[in-house]
Parts: sequence; structure tokens; C-alpha cells
Amino acid sequence: MSADFAAEGLLDGLDEPRAREARLHLLERLHGDGVPLAELRRAVAEDRLALLPVERVLTGEDAPRYTGREVAARVGQDVATLGAFRHALGFPVPDPDERAYAEDDLEAARRGARFAAAGLPEEGRLEVTRIMGRAMAELAEAIRRLATEALARPGDTELDLGLRLADFARRLGPELGPTLEAVLHAHLRDQVRQEVVGQADLASGRVRGTREMSVAFADLVGFTRLGEQIAADELGGIAARLEALARGVATGPVKLVKTIGDAAMLAAPEPAPLVSAALDLVEAADLEGEDFPQLRAGIAAGEVVARAGDVYGRPVNLASRLTSLARPASVLVGGPVREALKDAPDLRFSFAGERSFKGVRGAVPVFRVRRKEPEDGRGAAPEDVR
Repeated sequence: MSADFAAEGLLDGLDEPRAREARLHLLERLHGDGVPLAELRRAVAEDRLALLPVERVLTGEDAPRYTGREVAARVGQDVATLGAFRHALGFPVPDPDERAYAEDDLEAARRGARFAAAGLPEEGRLEVTRIMGRAMAELAEAIRRLATEALARPGDTELDLGLRLADFARRLGPELGPTLEAVLHAHLRDQVRQEVVGQADLASGRVRGTREMSVAFADLVGFTRLGEQIAADELGGIAARLEALARGVATGPVKLVKTIGDAAMLAAPEPAPLVSAALDLVEAADLEGEDFPQLRAGIAAGEVVARAGDVYGRPVNLASRLTSLARPASVLVGGPVREALKDAPDLRFSFAGERSFKGVRGAVPVFRVRRKEPEDGRGAAPEDVR
């Protein structure tokens, strides 16, 4: 029996005949496909009715049919562990007796059990699951934003946009899995090629927890003050441009570790390619024009711990402190970086004094690094630091 959507208040506020008719058709279609009236009410109240068709495509026919206890029993796992991994992915954990798990959830739990059977420790698997959950949430948000912005047309009704998004998901959704798999395998191959397993690691049966790396930070000068002067979407656009510039210089052994609002963090096994990347990044920011802030950067080298896609240790802290000390459009480095590259034919270093930094033990010799210019014979530049 068809619902009276007008009586339910689901057409309220739509005085324009075309918009009212389009919503009515969309409501009838969704309700006829099995969407409960209560869910339609929520969608209208939250102003997301146009997104329900694509949501149904992504949900598919795989309706929940298992409880948490049933899934755990089928894969030989306890309910608490099942909930811990679901929570690590970023999803709420339902009551163990609620039928909230679909066939896809059961198969995912089986895959997780196979990783456990392969000998991977639970703590490590949870860490990887948390990273995957954060990364997939960010990727899903980016795809959702791209699709809605690209497919929306001036004058669209909820019916127009809803059906167009659903068709997009139906046609291109199956391409996402193979695409993600190919990218993951490519990154794994790249990291395996760069990993070093020495004789000491083989003898101990444990790959070393620390490694020698060079770390760089680059941040936008005056970004905080800029945030008080321009709209949030413009500020977000500048941060996105910084990430794009950082990804552009992160080639070969240089990796973009992360971006944090107004800063980018890069790392490399050796200082030479990282110094070159930092200089390129500072120059690229200058080429962006007057509407883009200047960059400054700091680089340090030493032992770090690489974990969960991030790196930690004294060089990270020191690189951040050097960045805060640097003047706009300049790159500062610590003593070990300068020592490693003092004979580089394309670089010149100017001593900027010894500095003490909070959280860094001992005085640190600081140098500004530049690319050499023809017949460049200048000495130390007092303006290198603030």
C-alpha cells in the first residue's frame, strides 16, 4: 500500500511544482524498493534524500543476517576480538546478539582469521586495521566529494542527482576494488625494494626497529594569520596546493610521510635527495604566485623509528625546530646533514651559529643550504635565521 507522503510531511517546504513532483517520484521509487518510511523521514529531515539511491547501490542485496556471536563462532574468533577489529576500522560495534552483519562482513572476518593463522600478531593486525580504516575513510570522502561535485548540474532535482549518482556507483563502483589492489601492491613492491635486512636481523630473527633516515619539515609562513583573513574553503585550498607540491617533489627515495595543515613532512634514507626535494619545494611555492604563502624548511638526520606509515625520533623533532627557526624561502639543516653533503658540487652551506632547541639535547650547529650559482663565492649570510 502506497504511503501518503504529503500527509507524512515529506513534501513540506517544496512550493515549486517541479521539485515537489521530483521528490514525490523519488519517495515512491525508494519506498517501492523497500526503504522503510522511518528511513525516508530521517533522510528528508537530514536533507540527504538525493543520496539514498547511491547508498542502496553500495549496500546491494547483502542484507544483515548474522549476529556478532554467529560470525565469531564461524571464524573461530571470540566476540571481543571481532568487535575490536570492527572498531579499529572506524565502525560502531553492535550488540553481539543484533543481526547487524552481512555476508560481506562474514567473509571479511574469515580473511582476518587467515591472517591470524599465518602467524601475524594481533597487536600488529589491529594497527594495520586502524591505518586501513583511516585511509579508507579519507579516500571514501574524497571520492564522494569528487562524484557529487562532478555530477551535480544546475537546476537538478533530488531525483535527477539521486539517479545520476546511483548510476555512477553502479557502473564504476566495481572498478574501485581492483584499482585499490593494484596501488597497494605497487606501494608494497616499492617498500620491499627499499627495505634492508642485514645479517644481524637474520641472526636475531627480528628486523631492526630503528633505521638511519633524513627527515624534512616544510611549513607555510604566516598560515595561522592567513586563517584569520580568508574563508575556510580558501584556506583548505591552500593546504591542498601544499600537499600537491609536496607530492610533486616526493620522487625516488623521497617519501611524503604526511601533511599536517600548513606543513609537509618528507623523509629519505639519504640526505642528498631530501635536500634537493626541500629546495625544489621552497622554489615551487615561490612560483605559485602572490596568493600562495612562502615556504621554509628544516632537515635533520639520524636514527628514527618507522611505524604505521610515520617516523619518530630525534631527527623528527629537530627538523621541526629548524623549520620554525628558518626565514621564509630558506632551508636549514643540522650538522650531520651538512657533514654528509659538504663536498656536494651543487650545494653551498652558510653557518648560522649554534642553537639550543626545546626537547633537543645539546647545542646544534645550524647551516643554511642553497644551490650554488655560477661564480658563487659569498660567505655566511647573517639573514639565514631569525
